[in-house]
Amino acid sequence: MRVALATTPAARDIDEDYPPLARAFAARGHEPEAPCWDDPGVDWSRYGVVLLRSTWNYTEDLAAFLAWAEAVSRVTRLYNPVATLRWSTDKRYLLDLERAGVPIVPTTVSSAAERWRPPAHADFVLKPVVGAGSRGAARFGAAELEAAAAHAQRLQAQGHGILTQPYLESVDDHGETALLYYDGAFSHAVRKGPLLKPGGGEVEGLFARETIDARAPAADELEIAGRAVAAIPGGAPLYARVDLIRGARGIPCVLELELAEPSMFFDHAAGSAERFAARVLARLNA
Repeated sequence: MRVALATTPAARDIDEDYPPLARAFAARGHEPEAPCWDDPGVDWSRYGVVLLRSTWNYTEDLAAFLAWAEAVSRVTRLYNPVATLRWSTDKRYLLDLERAGVPIVPTTVSSAAERWRPPAHADFVLKPVVGAGSRGAARFGAAELEAAAAHAQRLQAQGHGILTQPYLESVDDHGETALLYYDGAFSHAVRKGPLLKPGGGEVEGLFARETIDARAPAADELEIAGRAVAAIPGGAPLYARVDLIRGARGIPCVLELELAEPSMFFDHAAGSAERFAARVLARLNA
């Protein structure tokens, strides 16, 4: 079977997850390839399954990306499926999680047509409602409201809604905990170091460079992440990544879910690529 690990040209040679996952499928007798989602010449019906991997530029034209996903799902199996992609590529899903009782980083949403208003808390983060790799995200302090307003206006001029969130200082020491789930079962976790520096401006390029280390998650992190996965509409998808930060009272809060094209950090967890390939094949054979 041909297995498509969908990418985009700028990401093809820098996706660290591709080599171990390609080896895992090849070891099981399948043919992994890395076609680009935005290449109109690809015949997606050639593949027994299409997995979204490093399609990191989808935010530049979300409508086109979702239309492509719809088209692919009509000719082969696509993971994660279109309904999951529609829900998770708009970060307003955080409010859905909050309504479901899952702790989230406090989040205020401003539409593209709505005047952005500065928050009451001192350090805060602005990011686009549709974004990946921390692109367009920037951190501001209480003395930088003019710069923050200008950043908000730039995002809105590009058609973006805006998320405003407090900057949680626990990330400076503890970092983020990113937990990976396959079919709703915990696989492995990593620590992601802090990204947004004071006065550092917004993240540019395909993604922000991160410091990654293996991490054994705490019991409360596993509990909150499990609740977040259980709250995903339609049930636990084939793959999910839950990024957590500890809040003001030390409670883990969901910063975001990654259900479209998450880095899975296979190199930081022995056997994780093989487990993922096995889950994909189990889904196909169910």
